[in-house]
Amino acid sequence: MKRLQDRVALITGSGQGMGFAIAKALANDGARIVISDINEKTVADSVESLRGDGFAAMGVSMDVSNRASVSEAIDTVSRDFGPLQVLVNNAGGALHTPHILSEIEEKDWNLVVDVNLKGTFFTCQKTIPIMVANGGGAIVNISALAAHYRASLAGVQYTAAKAGVEGLTRQFAYDWGPEGIRVNAIAPTVTMTGDRVRGLWEGKGQEEQDRILANIPLRRLSEPREIAAAVVFLASDEASYVTGITLDVVGGRYLR
Repeated sequence: MKRLQDRVALITGSGQGMGFAIAKALANDGARIVISDINEKTVADSVESLRGDGFAAMGVSMDVSNRASVSEAIDTVSRDFGPLQVLVNNAGGALHTPHILSEIEEKDWNLVVDVNLKGTFFTCQKTIPIMVANGGGAIVNISALAAHYRASLAGVQYTAAKAGVEGLTRQFAYDWGPEGIRVNAIAPTVTMTGDRVRGLWEGKGQEEQDRILANIPLRRLSEPREIAAAVVFLASDEASYVTGITLDVVGGRYLR
């Protein structure tokens, strides 16, 4: 029996990149996958890819920063696929906003906070009552090392939003643990996924790349599969007595 056999798992922002890697890892461990993204085409393509590999999958288009969109999408999942047992809040990131203080506008702040923090709140707010009614579940929020250390490729709007995600994680874990709901977070460092991150990394030049890698004891950046493996662990019963934590998957970066 696989660790997540037949559990319904929704992953936000999973049309591509890190989110899709997480979805694929959960599927490999037996979960029935709900691909969720704001882009309908990436949703359709990712669902087709999973089904082509023999996995059970459905897709919903969802804007996590919009409560009505979240509510409608999760209601559709409950009706057509079954009640959620695993929720992974992956949607977020710096969202192509500036990292230089003088260049950050109010719209940049609002976008990053709305998607990363408010979006995580909306999905949890909608999903937790469903999990309570069905005996519990597991929520994994994707934070970042920046939330409790510092950012390398993003601005203060990102660090603030992710710090909020970690606070939300702890509070939900405390409030809903008695109902059988575990809530944890994962904090990656720079992971080579997506054109934006790859472009920013390659734009730094060899000397700057070497300086960054010198501060990581494992001497490399993480890969999406390594973040996904941590998500699977926290979502599974192997982590049945783990709640309210943020697991750093960072290669030991802040040790130096």
